[in-house]
Amino acid sequence: MIIITGSVTGTPETIDELLAAGLEHVRRSREEPGCISHAVHRDAENPLRLVFFERWESAEAVRAHFAVPASAQFVRTATALAASPPTLELFTATAASIS
Repeated sequence: MIIITGSVTGTPETIDELLAAGLEHVRRSREEPGCISHAVHRDAENPLRLVFFERWESAEAVRAHFAVPASAQFVRTATALAASPPTLELFTATAASIS
């Protein structure tokens, strides 16, 4: 499984448009093959910051997601509305047993 986290901070003038774009992106992405979950949350300490959490079945599913034109458009929109550059981190999760 691949886990992706990201965040973007808007301004008082852009946060509503940024949130709307984020929700549209999340809802569309949930329908893509290999998407286990995809969500956007508003930071409780900084309401201008949105945090994204995604889980994907495989690296192939992530590559396909990033190849979708609407995904690239979301990145362009978020970057244009952001107060600072958005962040994105990818993690590969492995199964582990806890004793």
